[in-house]
Amino acid sequence: MWARHTLLPSDRFVLVVLLSLVTACALLPAADAGWFPVTALVIPVVVGGLLLRMPSLFLLYAATAGVLLAQDRTGWPVDVTPGAVIVITVVAVIVMFVARIRTRLGLQATRGESMLFDLRDRLRAHGVVPQLPPQWQSHVVLRPAGGQAFSGDFVVATRGRRGGRMLEIALVDVSGKGLDAGTRALLLSGAFGGLIGSLPPRGFLPAANDYLLRQGWPEGFATAVHIAVDLETGAYELLSAGHPPGAHWVANSGRWEIREAEGPLLGVIPGAEFEGVSGVLGPGDALLLFTDGMVEVPGQDISVGIDRLLGEAEKLVADDFADGARRIVDSASGNVADDRAVILLRRIGNTG
Repeated sequence: MWARHTLLPSDRFVLVVLLSLVTACALLPAADAGWFPVTALVIPVVVGGLLLRMPSLFLLYAATAGVLLAQDRTGWPVDVTPGAVIVITVVAVIVMFVARIRTRLGLQATRGESMLFDLRDRLRAHGVVPQLPPQWQSHVVLRPAGGQAFSGDFVVATRGRRGGRMLEIALVDVSGKGLDAGTRALLLSGAFGGLIGSLPPRGFLPAANDYLLRQGWPEGFATAVHIAVDLETGAYELLSAGHPPGAHWVANSGRWEIREAEGPLLGVIPGAEFEGVSGVLGPGDALLLFTDGMVEVPGQDISVGIDRLLGEAEKLVADDFADGARRIVDSASGNVADDRAVILLRRIGNTG
């Protein structure tokens, strides 16, 4: 009765194949113990952990234990050493632990890893800046901490207000790093992607703050910078939620101007207010946004990191900021153990 209810049809064929493999691993040492040691039984144990549900996996383990016990009692085809038993047992315990987590998630085989990669790709897709008019260029680079696949930094962008002339971009830095921050970033990117462009520009950060507060996460805060740019006039407004300042390259003066707005972290203060700063991107100007991983170094004032970053960014002027965001991340990263992100928005100068 137990087997009929717990051994699912999708498992039966795999279980039969693996039981046959267990039998083969038990008999093959008789032909050549050097090529087919007793520890070859870890092969069906590992494969079963990837493919079978828990009830079927228990049956496989019982069969494997029975084979080891029979070999130990008879000494045929080879003697079973304590070391071999320990190796097989340790592998079985590890595989069972992984299989138990996978079963709780309702996933089979390597579907869990495939799902994570799919989620990562979705997060990156949310950060694609819409196509811009010919006189505008944008470069976005997200670099996870330590070369991991997931980042707590993400971008959401839209272009739709005022007949497509208004571009809105938000750069968000979720607390933490790695997979934990990446999963929160994925959830927030979907929510923030729905908010941006559907509210007036000044309404985005308050709505994002309210959303984070409703989640009730123990480490649920985030920083963010939001810009709204009129693609016809170049006028922009920058609002910040505890985020490092932006920088405006003024082509006429040939220098960077720090653009720092006032606002608390997202997800901390109910009813928080955010004060913006305004400016105009003229022909040849550029706007640079970045996360704290680019400028913060333990034991060093953030202003030092900002000066270093802007010094590297200034070197790009001679090349018209070609591939600017990537080059800035490569040359000016303050802390490679933290997630890093750079957005470079540029208005191309007159070519006539």
